[in-house]
Amino acid sequence: MANGSRQAAWEFFGQELKRRREEAGLTQVELGIRVFVSGGYIGQFEQAIRKPQLDVAQRIDEVLQSDGIFERMWRSLIDDHRYAEYFAAAAELEAQATKICDFEPFVIPGLLQTPDYARAITLASNPLATEEYVEATVTARLERVRILDDATRPVYWSILHETALRVPVGGRTAMARQLDHIAATARDRRALVLVLPYSTGAHAQMGKSLRLMEFEDAPPAAYTEAVYSGNLLDDPAVVKRSQAAYDLLRAAALPPEASLALIESAAEDYRRCASTT
Repeated sequence: MANGSRQAAWEFFGQELKRRREEAGLTQVELGIRVFVSGGYIGQFEQAIRKPQLDVAQRIDEVLQSDGIFERMWRSLIDDHRYAEYFAAAAELEAQATKICDFEPFVIPGLLQTPDYARAITLASNPLATEEYVEATVTARLERVRILDDATRPVYWSILHETALRVPVGGRTAMARQLDHIAATARDRRALVLVLPYSTGAHAQMGKSLRLMEFEDAPPAAYTEAVYSGNLLDDPAVVKRSQAAYDLLRAAALPPEASLALIESAAEDYRRCASTT
């Protein structure tokens, strides 16, 4: 679905939500209380500024007795089969963000991955997958990367734990190219990349990824991911705590030039090892 038609469909979602809410005699605040979000969020859903999560759409159906129409519209609009179900909503928001801040403790984040790295990650999780599945997954991931090339690209911060630099995903040659790509992206000022070194020790997101997203006309959101599950968080108090955790990571990371030097040094180490084997 093209972006324009998708937005028009979300506007219809909002109009239908407003119509059915008013027919039920509920204010935005009253509906929000019943589905466990604020009245302001209901207003943003109705104006197509923000998209609800699946469980919210389901609760709206229950409260308004709408026979599952909002869940069905949600699945049609946001349940993108190019991505894991738990990531689809986050991918939708990513494309609208004006600022994205990533932290990854073990892997290179998707927006910085090369094709070889993305392919190796996909095969590691799906060793018996068909070639068609692997290619579709890699293509979908690389399509996301294009937002960093757009004229209206978001401000993008990425903090990588040093572990992500040291695991030779796809082999030493592929990993050298991956780190070269990260360095080039930073040098071209398409991303601000920092490294959290081993010497930091304990840190604010031990073993947990974190993504923060800001928008032009909607409140910020946070996204965290675990094994085959993801959580898109928009409660203001939780997002504020997530932002504080990211500030601690940023304070503990190496400065930009030192981070780039470490990335480039690691790339050279991979190249040297590859040439001697």
